[in-house]
This record gives sequence, structure tokens and C-alpha cells, in this order.
Amino acid sequence: MQKVFTMSKDVVPSGSFDVQDLKFDSAGLIPCIAQDADNGEVLMMAWMNAESVARTLETGRVTYWSRSRQSFWVKGESSGHVQTLVDFRLDCDQDCLLALVHQEGAACHTHRRSCFYTAVRDGEKTELMTPMTD
Repeated sequence: MQKVFTMSKDVVPSGSFDVQDLKFDSAGLIPCIAQDADNGEVLMMAWMNAESVARTLETGRVTYWSRSRQSFWVKGESSGHVQTLVDFRLDCDQDCLLALVHQEGAACHTHRRSCFYTAVRDGEKTELMTPMTD
């Protein structure tokens, strides 16, 4: 399991954040990986646009952009499986985001803790986890 590294107390701010500095794709979207802030587990990947980034930072509730519904999607709004933002990070190219979160319940729409529940081992797909029960 990947460990989450704590920031050094010696970290110095490097300037104010402007959402427009992010590199969005031609549809105005940027991928965001959600990772459990406590144990480092990768939970899911979803898309954000500039407004969903702003809403996430403003409210502390992770808000994505649903490509299928063409609307904002506050994680857990209907399912109760809320993602509360702990830390928000940009990659070196500013074209991918990492949201460190506290996840309540399942992160995946299949009711599994993580969307990454299938591994490929020796050329075969292997299911690593079953759906959670409430």
C-alpha cells in the first residue's frame, strides 16, 4: 500500500493558486485522482472542470463534473458516500489533480471501496474486492 507523506513544516508557499493556471483538456476537463488521506489507498478517478475545482476548495466537499450527466456531482450527495477534502495537490505539469480525502463508505458506484478492484495477473482479470455492505 502506498504511504501518504506528510508535509514538512519547512515547506514554503510558492504563490497564490489560480484555477486558470491548470491545464484543462479541449473539453475543459482535468483528471482528479481521489486517494484515502489516512492509508494511501487510491479510490477513484473522475473529471473536474474549473468550477468544480473552485467548489471543492470552497466547500471541502469533493465536487466532480459528470460527463454523462453534464452536471456537477458532489461525491456522496445521493449515496451518502461522502468525500471530505483533506489536501488538494497538483502534479508537476498542472494537468492532473490529487485529492486526498476522508471517504465515507464506498468510493465506487459498484459499492466497492475503490474503483480499482480488478487486477490483471498472468493475463487474467482478478477481482480483488467484493461490494461493501451497509
